[in-house]
Amino acid sequence: MEKITGAEAMMRCLEHEGVDLLFGYPGGAIMPTYDALYDHKETLHHVLVRHEQAAVHAAQGYARVSGRVGCAIVTSGPGAMNTITGIADAMIDSTPMVVICGQVGAAMLGTDAFQEVDVVGVTQPITKWNYQIRRAEDIAWAVARAFYIAKSGRPGPVVLDFAKNAQTAMIEFEPQKVDFIRSYDPAPQPEKKAIERAAKLINQSVKPFMLVGQGVELAGAYDELLALCEKAQIPFGQTLLGLSAAPTDHPLNMGMLGMHGNLGPNVMTNQCDLLIAVGMRFDDRVTGNLKTYAKQAKVIHFEIDPSEIGKNVKPTVAVLGDCKQTLAQVSELVDSARHDSWIAGFKPYAEKEYQKVIDPALHPTEGPLLMGEVVRKVSEAANNEAILVTDVGQNQMFGCRYFKFSKPRSVVTSGGCGTMGFGIPAAIGATFGAPDRTVCMFAGDGGFQMTIQELGTIMEQQCPVKLILLNNNFLGNVRQWQYMFFNKRYSFTPMVNPDYEKIAAGYGIPCRTVVDRNELDDAIREMLTTDGPFLLQCAVKEEDNVLPMTPPGANVDEMLLEVK
Repeated sequence: MEKITGAEAMMRCLEHEGVDLLFGYPGGAIMPTYDALYDHKETLHHVLVRHEQAAVHAAQGYARVSGRVGCAIVTSGPGAMNTITGIADAMIDSTPMVVICGQVGAAMLGTDAFQEVDVVGVTQPITKWNYQIRRAEDIAWAVARAFYIAKSGRPGPVVLDFAKNAQTAMIEFEPQKVDFIRSYDPAPQPEKKAIERAAKLINQSVKPFMLVGQGVELAGAYDELLALCEKAQIPFGQTLLGLSAAPTDHPLNMGMLGMHGNLGPNVMTNQCDLLIAVGMRFDDRVTGNLKTYAKQAKVIHFEIDPSEIGKNVKPTVAVLGDCKQTLAQVSELVDSARHDSWIAGFKPYAEKEYQKVIDPALHPTEGPLLMGEVVRKVSEAANNEAILVTDVGQNQMFGCRYFKFSKPRSVVTSGGCGTMGFGIPAAIGATFGAPDRTVCMFAGDGGFQMTIQELGTIMEQQCPVKLILLNNNFLGNVRQWQYMFFNKRYSFTPMVNPDYEKIAAGYGIPCRTVVDRNELDDAIREMLTTDGPFLLQCAVKEEDNVLPMTPPGANVDEMLLEVK
C-alpha cells in the first residue's frame, strides 16, 4: 500500500467525503496541510478569507443554502480562537460544519508552545463533537466520524485539532466511511403511539396553530409540512430561521413569529387550542414570557433532538424523529378539516398591523428612505426568488420581515447568537453554495465594518454578492432599545462612518449611493443587472424603529405597534 503524509491523507479524506470547497487562512501549524492542498487545487477549491472568523461564517453560508457540510481550515492558537464565534453560531443554529485547526506537535502539547491553545477544551461546549488528531493513523477514522456527526440528525459543527506531527508522519492510507456510531443516535425512530396521539389531538382541535422552524428546512420536509397543513387546514407561523420553509404567499402562512414578528401569529398563539411546533426550540425571542405562553393550548412538539423536548415548553405529545418522516406519518392519520372561522380570526390583526406599521414602512411619501421599503423593493426586483443574507440588528429584522420567499433554503441569518459581522462572509459562502441564484446581503453600518476586510475576498473571488448597506449612522438596534427603555440616552451608538464609496472603489467593487427615493428603483436595477459584486449604499432614516415589538419579558401577545 502506498505511503503518504498525514497532510496528504487529510486531502484525500476530504475528497472522499465529497468536499470540493474550503474556506481558510494558512499559518505555521497547518502549513504541511496547506502544502498538500497545493497539489489538490483542481479538486479542492480554496477560498482565502481575510480573517479566520470569516472562514467559518462563509462555511455556514455555504452549508445553509446548499444543505452540504461547510468546511473551514485554519492554523493553531489565534487562528483557531478566531473561529470560536462562528462555531458557537453554527452550534446554536444547527449548521453542519467541519473546522480543521492546526495544532503544535503532540510532543509539545501542554508546554505552552508557540501558538498552542487547548482547542479541544475551548470548543467542547460549542460543538457536536471534537477530536485531537495526534497520530496520522487516526486521520481517516476521525474525518469520517466528523462528517457523519456534522450532517446527521440535528446538524452542527465539529472541530478536528490536527497536530503538526500527524500532518508530517508517513502512513499507509485507506479512506473510511462511517454511517453508524454505537453511542450516537442521530434520528430516533418515531413511536407509533406518539404519532397516533398527535393525529388524534389534531383531529380534535378546532383552533390549531403550527410553528414552523428551521428543522423543516434541514429535513427537506417542505412537501410533508404543506400536505399536513392543507389537509387539516392548519394555519402556521414561521421562526426567523424557518422563513423560507414555506412560500411567503401561501394562504395558510400567517407570517413571522417572535419579538419583531407579525401581530396575528403572536396574538393567536395565546388563543389557539392546539400548538404544533415543528423543528423549533421555543427560543425566548419566540415565546416572550414563558409563564403566560400558550397556557390555554395543548402542545405537540415534532423534534429530532430529545434534549429540546420540555426544555422550555412542556409538550402534551412529543413526536421524536426526522420531521420529514413524522409529518408524513401523522398526515396519513389526520382527517380533512375546515377551520375557516379560526383562520379568519387572523385577518383583523393583519389589517391592523398593515395600517399602522407595514403600509407606512413600505409606502412613505416623504422624508428619508426607510429600511423596509428598500428591502421590499430589492426582493420584488429579484422576483422574490433571491437568497436573503443579513447581518444582525435592525437590518436583520427589517430584512426578514419584508423580504419575500418562494424557494427553500433562502434565508441565511444569525439566529441564536445574533453575530454582528456575520453578513458579508456568510454571503460569500452562499454565492458558492448556490451559484445559480442571486444573493442579496443586507447590513447596517455597524456590522458591515466588523468584517469589512472580506471585501478583499469578494474582490479576489469575484463573488457576485449584492451588498445592500442600510446606513443610518447608528448602531440601530441598540439605539432603538435606548430610545424605548433607556430614556433616549444614546450611549455610544451614533457612528462616525468612512466613505464607503471610496472603500468599495479600493476593492474594485462597483458602488452606488442612494439618498433620494426617486433614484432607488434605478439603483436596484443597476445592482441586479451588474455582473459580479455590487455595493448599494442607502442613506436611511436615522431613527427608524422595527415594529411591531414584544418588549423583553412581556407576554407574546403584548406587541407594541408604535413607540412614543
